[in-house]
Amino acid sequence: MNMTAMQRIQESEPSSRIESDSMGQIAVPANHYWGAQTERSLHHFAIGEDRMPAELIRAFAILKKAAALVNHDLGKLPQDKMELIVRAADEVISGRHTDEFPLRIWQTGSGTQTNMNVNEVISNRTIELASGE
Repeated sequence: MNMTAMQRIQESEPSSRIESDSMGQIAVPANHYWGAQTERSLHHFAIGEDRMPAELIRAFAILKKAAALVNHDLGKLPQDKMELIVRAADEVISGRHTDEFPLRIWQTGSGTQTNMNVNEVISNRTIELASGE
């Protein structure tokens, strides 16, 4: 989709933001933490109604938290960034952002979409925590 078409989407959906990934730009609802890859999955894998189980989302968030802690311990992630990522991951682990995980269970075999959904939510929430917005 070219920029002109994306601008039309943004004008017709003022509550959206434009996200970019390796496939280009896409409009994403501004009131959600997910990003481009989750939005694409919602469009291309709208199969059935069964969503990813909360336990699986929680497990992914535990892994993201552990990765932040280990990378900090190894000197690869500064303390301030580690603390923000851990805080955002803890929110997901506690079930605070359940509406941010809308993907169906029917995906590609590797579960890449769900992994990216968790990454996008934690990273966008981390950015929000860092900026205070």
